[in-house]
Amino acid sequence: MGGIDGASAGRSEDGSREGVPRELTISIETSLAGLMAGMQRMVGTERFNICLQSGGRESVAADWQILTSRPSFEEGFAELARIAGRAGWGRWELVALDRDRKEARFRVAGSWESVYQQALGVTWGASFLAGKLAGLCSYLFDADCWAEQTAYEVAGDPYDEFIVRLSNGTTEREVEDLLRSDVATRADLAVALETLRHEVEERRQTEQDLRDKLEVIRRQDEAIQALSTPVLQLWDGVLALPLIGAIDGRRAAAVTERLLGEIVRTASRFALLDLTGVDIVDTSTADHLLRVVRAVQLLGARAVITGINPAVAQTLTSLGVDLSALTTQQNLQEGLRYCIQESAPARGAKSPPRRPGP
Repeated sequence: MGGIDGASAGRSEDGSREGVPRELTISIETSLAGLMAGMQRMVGTERFNICLQSGGRESVAADWQILTSRPSFEEGFAELARIAGRAGWGRWELVALDRDRKEARFRVAGSWESVYQQALGVTWGASFLAGKLAGLCSYLFDADCWAEQTAYEVAGDPYDEFIVRLSNGTTEREVEDLLRSDVATRADLAVALETLRHEVEERRQTEQDLRDKLEVIRRQDEAIQALSTPVLQLWDGVLALPLIGAIDGRRAAAVTERLLGEIVRTASRFALLDLTGVDIVDTSTADHLLRVVRAVQLLGARAVITGINPAVAQTLTSLGVDLSALTTQQNLQEGLRYCIQESAPARGAKSPPRRPGP
């Protein structure tokens, strides 16, 4: 586990990662819980925590670069905390910093270590995160630091809390002493860490594959929206927009955008909105239609509603919708005839007068 990746997906209020279905997130967290439980059984809780904190201390080079891009440690940590929250590392807070005593207090809520330990029902502590905080303070104080966890979210506290102080001895020496014991071996830990790296890489690949699929779905949805709102040119200066099915706010916006664009492109004077395929109209649908009509009028064109069936007509009447601004015709054919007739005087006025014959 390296530095915090600011491009990673954050978590939503229900605990799932943004842009990733909750089912996939649960699978990832369950797999991570199983892997960490296997490592703990392999090396023991004490070795497990010390090794994770040691790894956390060694993973902060990139994080320190982000932190030092700000004028002060406090401002840099606030920026790092913002990135950490988006990357799913929880909500970070610097509670106190004493440069003279070389001591700092941090609080973190919703970290990935708390999430997987809640799934397991254990309280081992957020050792990797503790190591990260100790590593940042080691850079700040220019001396080896060690983090002591004093509050545990998995035990019912509102957050994990850490106090970082100067270390009496290096963590590397403590790790070496533990690895020389007869309970755990270097090979065991190496295998566990390699498995963990594979798990993290698989998780990243899975999330990337899902993002790619979501992008394909988005493009397909845009194509479907375009097909569901076709704008047809029936006559010179006359456009037709057949509407089928429900008309919600999103679709009304797409209809308006496409129709207005075609009116400008073709310099059309009439737009026929055909409701033959609309069976149900409620107050919201009626409001959307009126908005489309007003938008067409603002461009100097005239909107004509066609194909209103008896049920829709009764609904519009019962809803008390102001229909005074609407021009309606029985069907698309009558609407086209109306537009041609309305255009005729204008065309006749533009035609040059005939000269009398010899």
